[in-house]
Amino acid sequence: MSAPRATMRLQLHRGFTFADATRLVPYLASLGISHLYASPILAARAGSMHGYDVVDLTRVNPELGGEAGLRSLVAALRSAGLGIIVDIVPNHMAAGGMENAWWGDVLQHGQASRFATFFDVDWNSPDPALRGKVLAPFLGEPYGEALRSGAITLARDDDGAPVIRYFDSRFPIRCTDHAEIAASSPGAYDPATEAGRARLHALLERQHYRLAWWRTAGDEINWRRFFDINGLAALRIEDDAVFEATHATLLRLYAEGLIDGVRVDHVDGLADPSGYCRRLRARLQSLPPGLTRGNAPSGPAWFVVEKILGPGERLPGDWGVDGTSGYDFMDDVNALLHDPSGEAPLRELWASVSGRPADFAVEEAAARRDMLDRSFTSQLDATAASLHRIARLRLETRDVTCAVIRRVLVALLAHFPVYRSYGCERRSAADDAAFAKAVAGAMADCRAADRPIVALLDRWLGGEAASALDREARCTAIVRFQQLSAPLAAKAVEDTAFYRHGVLLSRNEVGADIARFSMTAEEFHARCLARRECLPDAMLATATHDHKRGEDVRARLAVLSEMPEEWAESVRRWLALNAPHRRMGGGPMPSPGDEAMLYQMIVAAWPTQLDTAEAEGLQEYTERLAGWQLKALREAKLATDWTAPNLEYEDAARSFLYTIMADRDGFLAQVAQFAHRIGPAGTVNGLAQTLLKLTVPGVPDFFQGSEFWDQSLVDPDNRRPVDFARRIDALNAAEKPDALAVHWRDGRVKQAMIRRVLALRGTLPELFARGTYRPLDVAGPLAAHVVAFLRSHEGAHCLIAVPRLPGKLLGRGNSILILPAAWRDTALRLPEDLLGRGMYDAISDVRIEPRDATVPLGGLLAKVPVALLATE
Repeated sequence: MSAPRATMRLQLHRGFTFADATRLVPYLASLGISHLYASPILAARAGSMHGYDVVDLTRVNPELGGEAGLRSLVAALRSAGLGIIVDIVPNHMAAGGMENAWWGDVLQHGQASRFATFFDVDWNSPDPALRGKVLAPFLGEPYGEALRSGAITLARDDDGAPVIRYFDSRFPIRCTDHAEIAASSPGAYDPATEAGRARLHALLERQHYRLAWWRTAGDEINWRRFFDINGLAALRIEDDAVFEATHATLLRLYAEGLIDGVRVDHVDGLADPSGYCRRLRARLQSLPPGLTRGNAPSGPAWFVVEKILGPGERLPGDWGVDGTSGYDFMDDVNALLHDPSGEAPLRELWASVSGRPADFAVEEAAARRDMLDRSFTSQLDATAASLHRIARLRLETRDVTCAVIRRVLVALLAHFPVYRSYGCERRSAADDAAFAKAVAGAMADCRAADRPIVALLDRWLGGEAASALDREARCTAIVRFQQLSAPLAAKAVEDTAFYRHGVLLSRNEVGADIARFSMTAEEFHARCLARRECLPDAMLATATHDHKRGEDVRARLAVLSEMPEEWAESVRRWLALNAPHRRMGGGPMPSPGDEAMLYQMIVAAWPTQLDTAEAEGLQEYTERLAGWQLKALREAKLATDWTAPNLEYEDAARSFLYTIMADRDGFLAQVAQFAHRIGPAGTVNGLAQTLLKLTVPGVPDFFQGSEFWDQSLVDPDNRRPVDFARRIDALNAAEKPDALAVHWRDGRVKQAMIRRVLALRGTLPELFARGTYRPLDVAGPLAAHVVAFLRSHEGAHCLIAVPRLPGKLLGRGNSILILPAAWRDTALRLPEDLLGRGMYDAISDVRIEPRDATVPLGGLLAKVPVALLATE
């Protein structure tokens, strides 16, 4: 098949099934979507709202409608000319009790289980209590308390087999213990008696797992998790048998034409991402002889990976994938919307108000150290031990202690600039560059006596070729380092430092390089040209199921970079106004930093049609903000966190929020006025980033519902039910974007623009898929406020122009249209091959036939604030 023209991500769960998705097929087709992009479809934990906690990789999720439901959906899609892409999870499965049969078999049979090699378990733990066992950190309280309270009991499963029960969780018992249990008297294992409790404990001690309090996991866990989540156990996909068993159903669905491609979740969690990708590509291309894909399109599967690219990092070209799932584009287009002149004053505001570092690198390094200590102690110790084994192989390094290796390892990881390196042989030039930055940071942090060890670890971790003596040991150490650096980056950067750093929250997004506050049009063009050259079919995202803030929340926040002084004045005024509502308890609650970030969110996510007189709407909005606030506070891990919630602080912060949101004549009136003040510019930003996503090289993806304004907050807010009925009605009305521009607050103008541009993509598929990309020159005093380029293919041309930094052009009105006079003779310079050719604007229907080499922006953007001119 060819790459999708456009995808829409749908979040499937028992409340939104294959049948619900089937009913949306006509809408998707009318909008111009070419492929439904589904969240994971294989059997997940009961009630899962996301599907990433897979319990059975051999069958389609029955809660979604099972394989029959999938087939019905695919039939409807094919009938409408649409395809389907699915999200897959090769890195991990759900862990816990017996819901996952593979994991349950490992708990029951230990190393004798046929699935013992499926999960990344260290069966040779240095802890005698875990040697040959799996740590089962699934208790909500210390083991002794759970045993004494009777929360742990011996029970019978549905088939009559004896199991250990802890509330709703069930854990299997070794087969060799079944006879003894059957012969025991009733109550023999009753934890209510001292004898029964002792007998139950002795039974548990004989199992192939050790039940433990969940808090022990960070320090003692002997199997690899997804990030620091105890309920998700990592798979050893690099093993041939594991790959085949975990991908058999996926490959069958593809072979039968039920899916057209995949998005691979968290590829950096795998031991060998490049090897995995090449292998999956080969398997997708090698269907068994005589097997057809039904009525599915022919051609290679579309294959993208969720990969966070660090500063200056590019996706390796030899993986055999079509690109990333679009976080890199999301960062590029977001940075483009920001005014560089706002960076310094906003940094000064944040540092002075919060007392925290203005430099994100300082915040990040501290968060990395915190998370190593909080959540990855066991993994860190295992990595240090693997490096220590290398030291012991040679006389000249045998006195290098494990303790110094561990200290240096922490310093390297604290400054590692990308998610991970690749391969276990001599490093690539790109990986060398990443290690050079990490080594420089570690050298500056370490004490002088440890600096030679920094250089030593740099060499062992791929900086030099290994010898026959230590090749195997080095490969083991390198893979351990790689599988530690990736989850550490995710948890320390995205899920900790992003919630501690509040210069401008629009830059704190998944995949973002916060050190880069803004991006020029020239830099944006260069990145688009590079994507067209290397990965023209990569996914382009602006909103995802993982985003911290909806795409139009970020677009509105970006406006603050154009007015930093006005924003700073407002923040300081609100801090003073609301001071009486803070509580004191070792410091103000909430802290000034937490309060300042809250103000950003209130202004940026303010619903476009919300009035302060609407009590019900305000209540709903306040509750949504409270959900965001609680998650933000716990993720920051400063005043409170998930493992040890500071309920006093959380209650004070929540009370503060509800109090200020009830102050209708004071704070609420002011903040609503400010939100409406920046609303038009934020809307222009939202339209601009959407049109860019639709027209630059790559495959545009739309997260469910984002065809209207996406003012969602972090999950679960961004996964709320979507009012598709309203969207269907709006699409059926088929109103023109220029007519809807005056009603911009309801979001229909965005949907109408998307429909028109996708229709044009359907008419000119090769132009957008493979056409050239030419940046256009802009002349005039406001040239920096325009991003314009030309897409061309076989004599057909499309000219795209969007405003940049619109706040300085719009003034203080409520319109999203920039007055022609505001452009002050700024004009596009056209290439000669467009002169004299009739062109029409696919968005506004304006027609022009340029005779001169320049086209004034004032006329081009008069009816709709963005333009897409196509040659007739």
